[in-house]
Amino acid sequence: MKINIGVDVGGTKLLAAALSETGEILHSVTSPTPRFDYELTIQEIVALIGKIETALQITAPVGIGMPGSIAPKSGLVQNANSTWLNGRDFITDLKSALSRDIRWSNDANCFSLSESTDGAAAGAHSVFGVIMGTGVGGGLVLNGNLINGPRSIGGEWGHCSLPFADKDEFQNAALCWCGNRGCIESWISGPAILHHHNLTAKAPSETTEQVVTLAGQGNFEAKRSLDAHTQRTAKALAMVVNIFDPEVIVLGGGLSELEHLYDKLPALMAPYIFADAPMVDIRRPLFGASSGVRGAARLWEF
Repeated sequence: MKINIGVDVGGTKLLAAALSETGEILHSVTSPTPRFDYELTIQEIVALIGKIETALQITAPVGIGMPGSIAPKSGLVQNANSTWLNGRDFITDLKSALSRDIRWSNDANCFSLSESTDGAAAGAHSVFGVIMGTGVGGGLVLNGNLINGPRSIGGEWGHCSLPFADKDEFQNAALCWCGNRGCIESWISGPAILHHHNLTAKAPSETTEQVVTLAGQGNFEAKRSLDAHTQRTAKALAMVVNIFDPEVIVLGGGLSELEHLYDKLPALMAPYIFADAPMVDIRRPLFGASSGVRGAARLWEF
């Protein structure tokens, strides 16, 4: 039986898993991400892979799903919201630490590959996979193949400016970690919900989860914040539809668990989509939090 190992390098958690050719996760291990410690991040990834290979008594191909990407010209990490990776020779250092070749892709690309192969969008001709959590990213899949591009930034919609912005959104655009103001990530990520809620709430919340809980309890300010988030997400996704026109959009990341998004987004997107049939098929992820690591494993053929 062919087995590949995938590693999902998250901002707060590292997840490694062994995937069989039939799509079964045979073994998985996780640990907290050593934030802001590059060398320890490398060591922890190697340790997780070692635990899987010891448990299964194998040596397997390794695929890495990572934040940001590798700049083709320099070979160094670019655009990672796990900022301690930026400017580092991450893949070369991992290869050296593992003493073998590895394959890599952006974490949103891995999510999209997983969900388009045997997940929620299996069989679709074109797929846009969305990550909405601590950050915002995306991956483009056409005929089963990732579209990455010559700069390795295919699908990086999170660092486009929010489209169709109104006057209030122009005035309250927040500074993004990337250095630009008003990026989609700074409007619709988990931390962005909390930030924009606390700008207007009489009683500020401490976490995004608290805002969601309050909204579920009928709190007017929290409901208003989630409605604004949904409207902005609709604008952001409509822009992608106007450019790529995917057959299916699959939502991933922690915010994909917000049930109202699936009910409300298609109709909210419709006025911004340049087509006479503007309704878009938006689906829940089949594999949830494990989809990224599954996609990383699928960077190697079975």
